[in-house]
Parts: sequence; structure tokens; C-alpha cells
Amino acid sequence: MALHYNLSKVYAISDNDEEFAKQIVTLFTEEVPVEVKNIKTGLEDKDHNRVYHAAHKIKPTLDLLGMDLAYDDILAIEKWAKAEGRRKEIRDVVRSLKEHVANTLKEVKKNYNL
Repeated sequence: MALHYNLSKVYAISDNDEEFAKQIVTLFTEEVPVEVKNIKTGLEDKDHNRVYHAAHKIKPTLDLLGMDLAYDDILAIEKWAKAEGRRKEIRDVVRSLKEHVANTLKEVKKNYNL
């Protein structure tokens, strides 16, 4: 039983296609960590545009994988970037996102032998 993600949306749109689910999970492992790094780098460089685009890119994947807490974090990050907020306002949210992604990554890799 997955603790950090939920594939019910994936199975619902794919008519319970296990291969499609594995493709989505693989996409998550390849793209989301890279974009989380882009968020972190953008934050360090005060590049709100980079943060926004990285957050926007992974938002659908987090939603599709049922990562509700990470999805809430990404919405907050997107909103912050659009408003060009101050770094200290969003640091804890980025830290939380990184933690959720890391936990899910570990679990997905174990569950799907990636």
C-alpha cells in the first residue's frame, strides 16, 4: 500500500492499465526531481520566473499521483513566484515539497523496481 502517493487517478484515466501507470511513475522519477532542483536554484538566484515555470511543469504530475500535500506546496510556490514574494516567505514550503518528493521517490522506486 502506497503511503506517499495514490494512483487511483492514473488507473481511472487509463482503464486500469498497469503499463500506463508504470510510465507515469517513471516520468515522475525522471522529471520531478530535476524540476524541484530548478525551484531550489531559482529560489537561491531570486529567479521567480524559473521557480514559477518549474512549479507549473510538475503540478499536473503531483496531482495525477495523488500527492495532495506536495500539490498544495506547489500551488503555494506558484502563487509566491507569480507575486514575486520574498525568499524567506517560501523556504519552508520548498523544504516541505522536497521532503514529499523524496519520500514518494523512495517508495515508487521500491514498489516499481526502478
